[in-house]
Amino acid sequence: MEKTSTQITITVYGAGYVGLVTAACFAKLNYQVLCIDVDEHKIAELNQGRVPIYEPGLTELLHEATAKQYLHFSTDVEAGAKFGFYQFIAVGTPPMPDGSADLQYVFNVAKAVAQYRNEACIIINKSTVPVGTVDKVKETIQANLSELGRQLEFAVVSNPEFLKEGSAIHDFMQPDRIVVGAEDEQVIDHMRQLYSPFIDQGFKFLSMDVRSAELTKYAANAMLATKISFMNEISQIAERLGADIELVKLGMSMDSRIGPHFINPGCGYGGSCFPKDIKALSSTARQLGYEPLVLAAVDKVNFAQKQLLFSKIAKYFSGKLSDKVIAVWGLAFKPNTNDIREAPSLVLIEALLAAGAKVQVYDPVAMQEAKQVLGLSSQLKFCSNAQSAIQNADGLAIVTEWSEFRSFAPEIIKQQLKHPVIFDGRNIFDSHLLEELDIKYFGIGRGERL
Repeated sequence: MEKTSTQITITVYGAGYVGLVTAACFAKLNYQVLCIDVDEHKIAELNQGRVPIYEPGLTELLHEATAKQYLHFSTDVEAGAKFGFYQFIAVGTPPMPDGSADLQYVFNVAKAVAQYRNEACIIINKSTVPVGTVDKVKETIQANLSELGRQLEFAVVSNPEFLKEGSAIHDFMQPDRIVVGAEDEQVIDHMRQLYSPFIDQGFKFLSMDVRSAELTKYAANAMLATKISFMNEISQIAERLGADIELVKLGMSMDSRIGPHFINPGCGYGGSCFPKDIKALSSTARQLGYEPLVLAAVDKVNFAQKQLLFSKIAKYFSGKLSDKVIAVWGLAFKPNTNDIREAPSLVLIEALLAAGAKVQVYDPVAMQEAKQVLGLSSQLKFCSNAQSAIQNADGLAIVTEWSEFRSFAPEIIKQQLKHPVIFDGRNIFDSHLLEELDIKYFGIGRGERL
């Protein structure tokens, strides 16, 4: 397979989280990038310099790339198919009711390439997709080419993303590894050329068969989710034993086989990846006749953990919440993002509202997204800052570990709250300090339970 130009040209389908980061970072390398999305409003916003997601450094990177004419946005799918030798699929793969991934948007891209592309190309699955999707994309393209009476030289590869929301630019530009699943050596060489700026810096380029590459993404996310759920389960045991999970965590983290990463107890994980990918991998396993016991337990523990803060609050107030005002700090599922998909905050807020409580919420960047999901209610107040959220509240629940919450003076919290009690879903405060200030404190697995 030969390129018709020495200039690297890239089409990225999908102006969501993965698509925008991928497009911006490749444009940073002075590649010519065209980003396609069918959402006209989103593309109009991007063309006016407004970025629909919050990711540190992304807005600046996009503005730089568009100003230098390396990056363009469009809704013209035909133009996208004709533009890039490298055709990246970075569209959404939302979960179906049975937990399996909805691949309709992936296949829509495949059909567009078959219909409009005239020159050789490499189609690259960047979206998180079930094992076997590359084969299905090939079949879709070939079937559409046959139906249209057309011919096209093409290859389909797997190139999963390993981006952490909040540090995605760093993760792309300084990757732990670049995984490419392909069967043809010439295609792998083209992928090496694409990623040569990273390979030249010593970052690892790992080529393997397609299905192993597809599974690598799911396996990595499943392992991380498993570590989180495991620590959350241990935190429940610690709480009942009168142990402090933070000290247990410290002792565990010094074991080189375990390490310090992804062992922070909390009120459950959320986001667009872990919940969806655990369900999708479990669904794939069941379709193959294998019952994934560990994956099912990970999902079950996480579901239970998301109910924990409400349970603590309800027990503390003896189930009488109809006359209570609860402040909630943090709406995003993690710091440095405005992503509230599957966020534990939503579970807590909806439970508090259902119990008749009034809720005052604040998040540094995710307020608008929360308003769209939660709607407007006389019981729900969106506050302009952290201090206004706790004014005259009966208690404070911390759901997202934003740095501004960590640095907030406990003395001010005590002054503002009607009842000096904190339900800390991320263990960001020193429990001993709060006790000295006569603030009632309930963390996750801190040795004191209700």
